[in-house]
Amino acid sequence: MDQLSDQENWDRVQAVANSFGPAGKLLLQSGRVLVGEGKLVKQSRKKRQAKAFFLFNDVLVYGSIVLNGRWHKKLKVTPLEDILLEDLEDGVRMKNQWLIRTPRKSFYVSAASYEEKRAWIEHIEECKGRVTQGGDRRLDFANTWIPDQASAVCMRCSSKFTGTRRRHHCRKCGFLVCGPCSRKRAVIAHIDSTKQLRVCKPCYLSLGVELPELTRQRWDSGGKSDEDELECYSEEEEDPSRWMDSWSPYTYINPEHIRPQT
Repeated sequence: MDQLSDQENWDRVQAVANSFGPAGKLLLQSGRVLVGEGKLVKQSRKKRQAKAFFLFNDVLVYGSIVLNGRWHKKLKVTPLEDILLEDLEDGVRMKNQWLIRTPRKSFYVSAASYEEKRAWIEHIEECKGRVTQGGDRRLDFANTWIPDQASAVCMRCSSKFTGTRRRHHCRKCGFLVCGPCSRKRAVIAHIDSTKQLRVCKPCYLSLGVELPELTRQRWDSGGKSDEDELECYSEEEEDPSRWMDSWSPYTYINPEHIRPQT
C-alpha cells in the first residue's frame, strides 16, 4: 500500500472531527494521524452498546453512532500513554473481548472476530509504544463498573434492589451498591481531581477520611442524606444486533504512515 500523503491523512482526520460536530475540533491537532477505525461493542452499566472507535497515532477516540456511522456524539478522547489493555477469554455474553483501562474509566469491548480483536490490540500497543518510547508511566486506573444486571442485591449490605432502593455504583471499586451504602462523596484524583464522587463506606474509609459522628448515625440508621440524589443515565441504550449484520470491519489505514514528515 502506498504511503498516504499529508493532505490525504489530514482529510481523514477532518472527516472524523466533523462527524462529532463542534466537539470534534479538539481532534484537529498538528501531526495527528488516523491509523485505524471501526465499530466495537462496549459494555456499559446497563447493556452492551455499539460504538465507533478511531485509533490515532497519539489518542484513542470513541463515540455513540447517530446516523449510519456518518454522525457521532459523546466524544471521548484518551491519550495512548494513559491506556492499559488486558486480553480476556471469551465470556458468555461477549466474544473476542478485551479490557481497556484508563485512569478515568475502564470498560470491556468486543470485536466482530478474533482477527479484528488482535488487530486492534496490536495496533494500539504499537502506537502507544511509539508515544511512550517503551517506558510506561505509573498510573492509577479506574475499576470497571459491575453491570446492573449482575446483581439483584447491594454488594455491600445484601439488601434487595427495588423501585425505591435503587442501584448505584461506587466510583472507586465499581460495586453495585444501594443509596444508604453510598452516601458519602470523595475526590478520586485519577478520575476527577475537582469533583466529589459517590463512594461506598469501605472505599470511603480506605481513602483515609474519618467519618463524622453525624454521618455514622445516618449510615448505620439508613437515614436519607441530602447527597443521595439519583444517578443520571446518560449512556445511549442501543442494541448492537441492529447493525451486526452490516458490520463495518476494522480498517487499518496504512501500516507505514505513522506520522507526517515535517
